[in-house]
This record gives sequence, C-alpha cells and structure tokens, in this order.
Amino acid sequence: MVVVGRGAIERAITSTVVRRLAITRQRLAGPRPAAGAAGIVEVARDLGALQMDPINVVARTQLLVLRSRLPRFAPADLDIVAHRERQLFEYWAHCASLVLTEDYPIHRMLMRSRLAGDSAWEDRSRSWVTENGALADYILDRLLKEGPLPLTAFEDRAVSGWTSTGWTSGRNVARMIDHLWLRGDVMVAGRSGIHRLWDVTARVLPAWTPREEWDERRVVRAAAQRAIRALGVARPAQITQHFTRGRYPGLAAVLAELVAERAIVPVAIAGAGSEADPKAWAGPWYVHTADLPLLDQLASEPDGAGWGPRTTLLSPFDNLICDRKRTRLFFDFEFTIEIYVPKEKRRWGYYVLPILHGDRLIGRIDPAMDRANGRLTINAIHAEPTAPQGVRVGRAVAKAIAELAAFLGAKEIVYGSAPPTGWAKGFA
Repeated sequence: MVVVGRGAIERAITSTVVRRLAITRQRLAGPRPAAGAAGIVEVARDLGALQMDPINVVARTQLLVLRSRLPRFAPADLDIVAHRERQLFEYWAHCASLVLTEDYPIHRMLMRSRLAGDSAWEDRSRSWVTENGALADYILDRLLKEGPLPLTAFEDRAVSGWTSTGWTSGRNVARMIDHLWLRGDVMVAGRSGIHRLWDVTARVLPAWTPREEWDERRVVRAAAQRAIRALGVARPAQITQHFTRGRYPGLAAVLAELVAERAIVPVAIAGAGSEADPKAWAGPWYVHTADLPLLDQLASEPDGAGWGPRTTLLSPFDNLICDRKRTRLFFDFEFTIEIYVPKEKRRWGYYVLPILHGDRLIGRIDPAMDRANGRLTINAIHAEPTAPQGVRVGRAVAKAIAELAAFLGAKEIVYGSAPPTGWAKGFA
C-alpha cells in the first residue's frame, strides 16, 4: 500500500489484481448471486445496465449475460422482474438496455434533456418532431385509450417523412415512438415474442418508483459511482464509456469532489509496463471505497476465497468487454463483432463468444443454435496464442460449452471443426 496524502495515490496495485477486481465486480468470479428473480436484480444492480439486442443466433444478449453469472438462470424470471414486478425497465444506458427502476432519477436527466442540444442533428430532429406533433398526439391518445400496443398498431400519420442515411429513414411511427420513449412519455410494458408493447409511462412505472428530480451534479455523482463500482477500477475515459455513456458533464469536478469525500480513492497500476505500453496505463485510476476490502483481499491473497475464478462464455455485448479499448488494455484481447462483415472476410465468425478462464480471455467460439432440431453447432473454437494449454483447460472450455447447451435446451452439440490441439484431450 502507498499512502501519500489526501487526493493522492493511496494504493499501487498490479494489473493482475486490476483484472481480478474487474471480473469479480462483474459477478464473473467470487460468490455466485442468488438464483431466481432476486439474483437478477442483484446482478443488474452491480452491472448498472443489461444491454438488449435482437440477434438470436444463440440467445438474446441479456439472457447470455445473466446466464454467465447466475446459477440455474431461467429467462421466465427476467420477464417477471421486468414486466410483472417492474424492477427493471427498458431505456437507453450505454445503448438500449434494461435498467433499474430504482435508478429512475438518473435516467430522468436524459428524458429532460431530449433534443435540448444545439447540434445540427438535434435541430433537425426538433423540427421534425414539431412538424409531426399530430402523429405524437395520435400515438399517445391510442395508448391512453387502448394500450399496451405494438408498433404495428399505429398508422403512419406523419405530415413529413423522417429521412436519414440509416435504417430509420421513412420509419416515421418508429422514429416518433423512439422520441417519446427517450423523452419518458412512453415505456415498454411487455413483449409479444420479440415485439415490444408500448404504453404510457404513468401506467408502466410502479407506485414505488423514486420520482424526485435530481440536478445534473447529483445525477453525475450517482452515475459515476455506479460505473466505477461496475468496472472495479476505472479512469475517467472508461467511466464516460460505461453505464450512461457520454452523459457525464462536469465529470472531472465530480471525481475530485468524490475523492475529497473519500467515496472513491485514486490508485496506481504498477508492473504493467511489461504487458502493454506503459503510457496506456497512465491514470488517474479510481476505486470505490466500498470495494477497498475486496481489493486488499485480492492483493494479499491472490488465490484466496475472495477470488473464486470460473470458466464461462461471454456474450459479444457483455458488460465486461463492451469497451473495446479497455478490453485490449486489460486482457490483451482484440475483439470485433463481425456480424456486419461479409462472410468471406470474417476472421472468427458471425456471433462469437469470448472464453473467460479465470482472469484471462483465452479464446473464442463461433456457435449457432438450431432450435428446430435441438442442436448447438460449434463452428469453430479459437485459442489465443498465449492461452494456457492442457487437459484441464480443455475440460473447462468443454464444460462451459456444455453449460451453454443445457441452457439453450440443446439435445446435442455438434463440432464443425476440431478443438485447438492444446485443448483437444479435454474434449475427449
């Protein structure tokens, strides 16, 4: 431990401890959360947000994120938590996500500031929303009288079409509902298959929702602390990329304030120069005071009870790896989603799941689930050049694949190619 003075570096920790703290705070090591709905809320509270994505080649990403952390996770429990108990709701965090209803005051900042900026895009969007006020009124009136309703229930009554170079061009009803959603007027009340059912916010939020209006400083203080705890250790650029991505005005002053109050403490990462460019590890880095006992335990007892490593497969959108620069720095692991890359140009596969083994990302698999035939196909397994070898590691990876298959209800696992040579005996 290094203690210099108030606001100065208090601890120098190794990059190994940094990784282990991050993984443990992500609930991918250490004691497992409770099973069932209580465990889902516990994980959501630690992660801050569960990204949502419609791609279902294996399973929806929010299900994969929870499966990798929770024992005996059942997707029906997530539906209970989100759509019956309303402890979670869909909103924009670092992307479209499930967030905690208890964090509603944090997310209200975006709702209040929707299209309040002076960028060219916001100016054009404000003009379009104003021109199509009758469409917004029509949607809200239908929801008040008939909701919850799917997107397809609404006629396109736009007087001017939304134009863009992306997939939203011409999707006037969807664009207006997105605006009403981000502004906080409507929310997702449930789902019919993959389709969202919309309703007015007043009917979706439970009575116990905290509804006080926080000022900007209080929001940033709360969001920054939630991001730091989720990350384990973080520097300002990483905080900005996490949880409420890009919504940390005045972050430097807030961090200084939190340090002065000892809510967070500055740390230095020592001994990392041999693993990466030393400049890449330049601070400031912060740890939340609530995590100092865990940090000290991981530092003093590297393989003690506080660590508890696992081998599991991660969603390509998993919170641990959603910041690609941080992933490269912490794990020396290059990860790019190749969904939109032409098949002949893909290096790893369409929907690749990284393999977390202890405190390292040791490889990746390219899976696809055939639900009609109950078959999980593993098109390929790739090991990192520096991945540990041997039967035990192979068995751990094979077990992780078997656990994924069981979760998906697969009756068989089919391997499209042989496992890496160094792991092959563990698959026998």
